[in-house]
Amino acid sequence: MDKIKILWVDDEIDYLKPHILFLEQKNYSVTTCNNGRDAIDIFENESFDVVFLDENMPGMSGLETLSEMKEKKNTVPMIMITKSEEEYIMEEAIGSKIADYLIKPVNPNQILLSLKKNLDHSRLISQKTTLDYQKEFRKITMEMAMVNSYEDWVELYKKLIFWEMQLETINDQSMVEILESQKAEANSQFGKFIERNYEDWFLPKADKPVQSHTLFKEIIVPELVKKDKPVLFIVIDNLRYDQWKAFEGVVTEYYKVEKEVPYYSILPTATQYARNAIFSGLLPIEMEKQFPQYWKNDPEEGGKNLFEAEFLTAQLKRLGLKIKEDYFKITNLASGKKLVENFKGLKDNDLVTVVYNFVDMLSHAKTEMDVVKELAPDDKAYRSLTLSWFKNSPLLEIIQQAQKLGFKLVLTTDHGTINVKNPSKVIGDKNTSLNLRYKTGRSLTYEYKDVYAVKEPKKIGLPAINMSSSYIFAKNDLFLAYVNNYNHYVSYYKNTYQHGGISLEEMIIPCLVLNPK
Repeated sequence: MDKIKILWVDDEIDYLKPHILFLEQKNYSVTTCNNGRDAIDIFENESFDVVFLDENMPGMSGLETLSEMKEKKNTVPMIMITKSEEEYIMEEAIGSKIADYLIKPVNPNQILLSLKKNLDHSRLISQKTTLDYQKEFRKITMEMAMVNSYEDWVELYKKLIFWEMQLETINDQSMVEILESQKAEANSQFGKFIERNYEDWFLPKADKPVQSHTLFKEIIVPELVKKDKPVLFIVIDNLRYDQWKAFEGVVTEYYKVEKEVPYYSILPTATQYARNAIFSGLLPIEMEKQFPQYWKNDPEEGGKNLFEAEFLTAQLKRLGLKIKEDYFKITNLASGKKLVENFKGLKDNDLVTVVYNFVDMLSHAKTEMDVVKELAPDDKAYRSLTLSWFKNSPLLEIIQQAQKLGFKLVLTTDHGTINVKNPSKVIGDKNTSLNLRYKTGRSLTYEYKDVYAVKEPKKIGLPAINMSSSYIFAKNDLFLAYVNNYNHYVSYYKNTYQHGGISLEEMIIPCLVLNPK
């Protein structure tokens, strides 16, 4: 293996001979220089893995040398060494994107630690992460066999997401595959848990999680009645818990998390059901009865989410909340930018509600557009694409404006999504719903092991289109494919993001209450 090459620049380089000998004994190659101007020439003409740079030199200072070196080769790590602990020097060095900052006198082990941190960083982290996950794997497997409550499933899912995101930073595909198989097993067990327990959540006085139809009353209303800050309530359509974790660090530059409440989407985990339930505070069967002018069942023509603002107004009235509020649905870049421009005009509101549709569009685009299939072939890439969108979106600008105006932020979603891999055959009549993760209709024929079948929809708060209608919900990573034209259907929809069924990704979803920094 080639030696790691170090350029060390210090006007008192002769005093550093013991350090240099120590590094050479550790198999590092050290080139020395005693001034900034010569160092820049050497740096430009030779290849180095890292530079140690004294800040306080006669002639060109360390900061001036650093600046010129960065212009020539920006990717080489630069480690600043200085006698001075003055804050402005530290800030300037850090602002120049140095890799590390050491205060004189430095000992050889400090130098070695800095080298390992900057050059061996990814290898050391990879080894440690792999070992840690191997230990945790056994623990998670044991927990999976014992998990028996909705709270336990939330904790287990959060743990799986944590390790998935840890492992994505290392180059060990075998570990990633082990985790994927563990997640698949967790989803299989979760499907059985929902089958056994879901119906009971709709009984009076049942022990149940926060769900779509109770979210507003249980989480947002307590923030409104405090009346200490206006509330910005953001619903990002189709956002998974792991996608939230991917851009959490961006949000927390402006807001600090007060509480995190992962909650359960109702079934079907589809916008028409879950998001209408959030804004109405009602189950779908109740919406159909109380607001027939707003509710449309699956086979009916027309938009199914056109009356969220009206549902919200009715819920606020039912709860006895007389507040100043506005509702916005953002479906494109122009409407997002318009809200950014006008947001200051909402400062006197008690509540501003924003539904943001980009992530759902991204998920659907993966089905229909080859370029998105290339950009998001798996969950890691899907998270990365979501982060890239968020950092450059009007939504982030809205959050920044809200922080400046002192808004409390409640950020959530209506349901998640899952990358479907395997088809399951289903037969239904012409009025059967089209969704790939659930079906409702008469005379459904399906693989019993692949679905959670509900013969009496009212028991889980769902309307029946006619007397003999039932619902089936796909489990695991299955998608429901019609027998007619089966092969075309399977090749078109395999490895696409779908929602409506039962999985950890679709049902356990984020809700955050955050305070402005």
